[in-house]
Amino acid sequence: MSKIKTWSGIKKITLIALITWIILAIIFGITDLEISIAVVDEASIWGNFGAEYGEIPGYALIAIALATLLGSLLTNLILQKIPAYVGIFVGILFIILIDDDRFIQTGWSLIISLTIYVLLTWKKDMKNYRKISGIIALLAVINPLLFVQITKILCGRIRFRNLTPPGYIEYTPWFLPPGLTTGGNSFPSGHAAMSWMFLPMLIAVKDRKNTDPLKILTLILVIGWGMFVGLSRIAVGAHYASDVLFSTGAAIIATIFLYTRFYRKQN
Repeated sequence: MSKIKTWSGIKKITLIALITWIILAIIFGITDLEISIAVVDEASIWGNFGAEYGEIPGYALIAIALATLLGSLLTNLILQKIPAYVGIFVGILFIILIDDDRFIQTGWSLIISLTIYVLLTWKKDMKNYRKISGIIALLAVINPLLFVQITKILCGRIRFRNLTPPGYIEYTPWFLPPGLTTGGNSFPSGHAAMSWMFLPMLIAVKDRKNTDPLKILTLILVIGWGMFVGLSRIAVGAHYASDVLFSTGAAIIATIFLYTRFYRKQN
């Protein structure tokens, strides 16, 4: 009976997500430009913070997921940590060899996150975390890597901050992409896709009571971070509201699909 209720709840969440996405897609298709004109401030402190660091936690989580998946192929608990050591070494190479702020930040995120990961899981069997790690890894492939990058190339939508005021004649709504020739890469938002990489963590706390402090904290952090990064991209003119919406919608639908396909059936 509990499994039936769970499946019914998943279908309701999926339906609500789709209806909300459709409504917002229609609204933003009409109001995208007006929203950006009203809110964009390229000097925004919090907006630029999201631009600078919005993707970093997502990279760290993906690294942990890959280290877990690869480590789970081994039986010895100590040897299972070797992929994490490799990730730490890669982070060190980023810092030493590549003179680029983004690579340096990513390098430090790998070093710090994987070091903490090794300490916390030293005596734990990685096989126990294989399913959730697999969902995180597949979500990274489906959304930030395939959906976002391919769609950016095909659509060629020009970012708001690259439009020419006051007419903004280069602007196009999301449903009328200008195509490959513009070189634009606004639609959809890669930062938003990376910020929602933490959605699978909600699966880890789904069976806890709604009053459980850990579940509440996880919900606040996952949803709060995703919304913060998405809004920050709009605030600095890097993306329109619909750019963020499509990355968010893809993350939600992909997470639900992966959960029902690989996690729920096996449990």
